[in-house]
Amino acid sequence: MLCFTFGISMQIHAQTITIKDQESLELIEFATLLSLDPNVFATTNSNGQADISAFKDAEKIEIRSLGYKTVVKNYAELKSANFELLLEPFILHLDEVVVSATRWRQTTGNVPSKIVLISPKEIALQNPQTAADMLSLSGKVYIQKSQQGGGSPMIRGFATNRLLYSIDGIRLNNAIFRGGNIQNVINLDPFTLENTEVLFGPGSLIYGSDAIGGVMSFQTLTPQLSLNNSPLITGKAVTRYASANNEKTGHFDVNIGWEKWALLTSMSYWNYDHLRQGSHGPDDYIKPYYVQRQDSIDRVITQDDVLLQIPSAYSQINLMQKVRFKPNENWDFQYSFHFSETSPYGRYDRHNRIKEGTARYAEWNYGPQSWMLNNLTITNSHENALYDQLTLRLAHQAFEESRIDRSLNKDDRSTQVEDVKAYSANLDFVKTIGLRHTVFYGVEYVLNDIHSTGQVLNISTGIETEGPARYPQSTWSSMAVYVSDEFKASDNLTLVGGLRFNQFMLNAEFDTRFYPFPFTTASINNGALTGSIGAVFRPTDNWVIRTNLGTAFRSPNVDDMGKVFDSEPGTVTVPNPDLEAEYAYNVDLGIAKVFNDVVKLDVTGYYTLLQNALVRRAFTLNGQDSIFYDGELSQVQAIQNAAVARVYGVQAGVEVKLPAGFSFTSDLNYQVGEEELDDGTTSPARHAAPMFGVSRLSYSANKLSLQFYAMYQAERLYEDLPLEEQGKTEIYAKDVNGNPYAPAWYTLNLKVMYHLSEDLSASAGIENLTDIRYRPYSSGISAPGRSFIFSVRAKFQ
Repeated sequence: MLCFTFGISMQIHAQTITIKDQESLELIEFATLLSLDPNVFATTNSNGQADISAFKDAEKIEIRSLGYKTVVKNYAELKSANFELLLEPFILHLDEVVVSATRWRQTTGNVPSKIVLISPKEIALQNPQTAADMLSLSGKVYIQKSQQGGGSPMIRGFATNRLLYSIDGIRLNNAIFRGGNIQNVINLDPFTLENTEVLFGPGSLIYGSDAIGGVMSFQTLTPQLSLNNSPLITGKAVTRYASANNEKTGHFDVNIGWEKWALLTSMSYWNYDHLRQGSHGPDDYIKPYYVQRQDSIDRVITQDDVLLQIPSAYSQINLMQKVRFKPNENWDFQYSFHFSETSPYGRYDRHNRIKEGTARYAEWNYGPQSWMLNNLTITNSHENALYDQLTLRLAHQAFEESRIDRSLNKDDRSTQVEDVKAYSANLDFVKTIGLRHTVFYGVEYVLNDIHSTGQVLNISTGIETEGPARYPQSTWSSMAVYVSDEFKASDNLTLVGGLRFNQFMLNAEFDTRFYPFPFTTASINNGALTGSIGAVFRPTDNWVIRTNLGTAFRSPNVDDMGKVFDSEPGTVTVPNPDLEAEYAYNVDLGIAKVFNDVVKLDVTGYYTLLQNALVRRAFTLNGQDSIFYDGELSQVQAIQNAAVARVYGVQAGVEVKLPAGFSFTSDLNYQVGEEELDDGTTSPARHAAPMFGVSRLSYSANKLSLQFYAMYQAERLYEDLPLEEQGKTEIYAKDVNGNPYAPAWYTLNLKVMYHLSEDLSASAGIENLTDIRYRPYSSGISAPGRSFIFSVRAKFQ
């Protein structure tokens, strides 16, 4: 072990390439080198270097980095240049290297689905506070928030458990992902992301259940090995402050690499005060009070600053540890540990609810949200009859979340705690057959074990009793096999098709002591067959046409089948064991063209049909359509396969390269969703956001980067709100008739970054320059008012 640790080995001396920016001569990290013959891949480290020994004799090596023009060289040409390469800054890309389509490295020129990337360089300039805020940087993902400690992405009219989250190829979705808004994405640390991708449309072929509207794939930092006999020691430290919520953030990571071993350690901490909203906007968003318990009495306190949203403060810590062992060119072993935990935080939308003219709740908080991941990834590169490369991923995750509520001037505080253990195994293969076929295939097994408890504490007497749990004690499992073929029909045409069969099982045991359910157990054991076929056509190097016809499914999970909760005042959702999977059928067509290396246009249209949709509808429990819940007579509802939903829309983007280092980009998203109701009429789909987009004017020269941008959303009138949203008067503004609606809004923002030296940079920004008071559609908390942001980033290498 000591010999391995200190890099004493018989490894052949590595051939190292160094890649720099052509203008500034800065080293380029995360540049990718890709060859199909031999089938090898490499990424540059923080010193802009990569080992390309495995590329020897390669006739075609594609070298890419986001923000630079792609270069194609052979090994001999790189050798004649002394293995040094300068990349020309360039923003108009038609091809990028991605992993989200198959979990293997490939170019978007071979992927019929639309994929967008968010680079670490963009993250450093924008300084997003959370991973949810980071996703909105794409301009194509809409973010809803019920509280500051949240962020629920909406993609193409779908959200929550109809989207798939993946970290380093591991499925993050678990069996209690709900149809309502979720905040699990904030578990991820933006400082540790090497690459972020969003795949639009069905992804069930590779990822299984839930991947209906899209896949969000997060790749965390890879431990870097030394390319010579000296240890490689690199890292960074970041500190940041934002005025709107008095944010105080710190991050530190360090990489120590030898020739065969590497260690990577990361730590981040965030502290957010109550969020201040803007001063110009609807008064309906102002809640000028908060509840505080004084002398054993709940008192409603009038705020000195009515723009503060109390309670919304919280803090969070993230830890990551990785160990890598690469004994030779054929084997690569990586173990990673991730841990994230928040403080308790208020669910702000529930604190807006009124009963009898005053606050309904004295408390409505989420307890600490924690997530832990242990992941062992083993990759073998060895061309044989079965595969060229295989990857085995073994993962264990632990999720814990809780809900704590107490009505105003009531002594009973209810607490529900959910504990989910998730186990998964993925074995993925890739095999090149001849010159035209690349086959991806694999198997998957997933198991979720759900433990849910409830307690009721009398805060006056201190007596605690058992209370109703949110979920039954359950297990959810999935087994699958898939195959996909990428066929290079010609130099200009690539065809892709595949199939996946999934068997999913759910077993639950219900506690009937608190609610008189007419059943004590329930089980589901069904299969799902999904597939896709698509094509990418390149008439010339300057434009691409892609189309994809795909299916996706979502199996019922424990949240669908087994929970009891109040979705809105006067209703209660109860379990329903008679559920089946829902299926989506999607077609999309995209065209992208670059004109004279100056302008790029990118337009994609799509249509998705969701059948057997799992939706909340009126229900009966023991023959009754209403029951008492939380002291209130409430209409009974349940999740049912009771609807057909349709979503269609257009995603459009333009990029313009202007003179003197300037550039302009703009993205616009228009989507329409409708859902069938019980009486045969239709209602707008809840997660189809109003038209939204972002436009940016950027400037970059040498050490300076500037960006002025606008973010905007169209109006959603009362009559265009989904039926279930029309009753949520506490989160929307009111129109002239007193009905809830979502007003249009826009913000103006400015960001700047300056590299003081090769290893030190400073950035600053002003978000919401005009201090607009606005609330993104369906959100329960207003967005930040004018906010001043300052950050310092230091690297060492």
